[in-house]
Amino acid sequence: MMDIRTSLKASDLAPKLDRMWALSAAKIKSIEKSWDPAAGSPVFTVKGRYASKGWTEWTQGFVYGSALLQYDATNDSEFLALGRDHTFKDMAGHVTHFGVHDHGFNNVSTYGNLWRMIGEGRIKAEGREKDFYEMALKASGAVQAKRWTRIAGGRGFIHSFNGPHSLFADTIRSLRALALAHRLGHALLDEKDAKISLLKRLIEHASVTAEFTVFYGMGRDAYDTPDQRGRTAHEIIFNTNDGNYRCPNSQQGYSPFTTWTRGLAWVMLGYAEELEFLQSLPDAELEAVGGRAPAEAAMLNAAKAACDFYIAHSPKDGIPYWDTGAPNLHKLGDYLARPADPFNEHEPVDASAAAIGAQGLLRLGRYLRARGEPAQGDKYWQAGLTVADRLLEEPYLSADAGHQGLLLHSVYHRPNGWDYIPPGAKVPYGESSQWGDYHLREVALYLGRINKGGKYYAFYGA
Repeated sequence: MMDIRTSLKASDLAPKLDRMWALSAAKIKSIEKSWDPAAGSPVFTVKGRYASKGWTEWTQGFVYGSALLQYDATNDSEFLALGRDHTFKDMAGHVTHFGVHDHGFNNVSTYGNLWRMIGEGRIKAEGREKDFYEMALKASGAVQAKRWTRIAGGRGFIHSFNGPHSLFADTIRSLRALALAHRLGHALLDEKDAKISLLKRLIEHASVTAEFTVFYGMGRDAYDTPDQRGRTAHEIIFNTNDGNYRCPNSQQGYSPFTTWTRGLAWVMLGYAEELEFLQSLPDAELEAVGGRAPAEAAMLNAAKAACDFYIAHSPKDGIPYWDTGAPNLHKLGDYLARPADPFNEHEPVDASAAAIGAQGLLRLGRYLRARGEPAQGDKYWQAGLTVADRLLEEPYLSADAGHQGLLLHSVYHRPNGWDYIPPGAKVPYGESSQWGDYHLREVALYLGRINKGGKYYAFYGA
């Protein structure tokens, strides 16, 4: 179980944040200089060099979004130019990609970051540049919302690239695409010009995910015990003939009945961000789609349960192993009673899950403090600081100039064997991923703004 450092302050991390941004700059430049776009998008490192592999081009937005975050944190215009130019040249295909559930990853990280910085006064738009980003975000949100599967009872969800039967935990964070499109006044027009609210689809997807992807220790299956409250399944399967729930499943985790920790982290961060987004909306908008109270209650219940599970099932320093039920964890002994060991011989840690989860903990903590729940808010906030502080130092922060990754000990797809295992080792370690690097930068930007008293960093431009 995590040992939450209750005396840690965000300002205590400031020197580590400065060091991280200095290291980050060199990593971004190295990838830009060496990468051949014909090879596809960089996904994860092999022997310290980024390589391309995966189902879809779901990481390209993290590559160029990282440059935009680098500018946002450091004011180095070289990175603004890099991120902006590549967004113009290379991201259009992602806006109208009907085959994936990843619009929030690719398009909010690029078009969304640029739009946000214009709104914050961080950058000056040239001509109708802001309109360009807004058109891209409107289209992206509508395209994402079109991947719709209706289930028994009338609700629905955005289905994964596996097909209309498949609900992924990951997609909770892609709801940002629908949120921004709605904020910009857009809707999905369907057959016979039927106007579909993107906010309604966002809330429905969130409620379905909360009901089926997150377990609450209420006996839904034999493994849904009280000590497993907050357990998540990577994938939920529905019968598309009648819309009924069939079973949990896992693509990247060990089993349907264990928790793949990066999926858990997507749930933690996705719900925390959407709770913040709902706060920014007037009651009238939410009344039109069912009301504020039920939407917030479902999201908050899922967020708390997932964050509690993370705290209870992570080692003392808050860096989780890749799956809480990984088959060889027992060989590590009482692994929860000591810091995670990325160099062990039995199961890999996943620092990318920690980077995503840390931001979820921080945002949920701040949200609860603002709601007048300081004790719970402080718990999650301090847990988030504890995880972030650990990630910003060795052996997780990559100080090796020859390694293109920023955050070490990230795992992509353990069941498929896609992760590089060094000679003589039995499990992967020492490598990075684009999502891990991006989310370390994102949580660093978040904390940096807190420390400097800047505008609160939110995807919707709060």
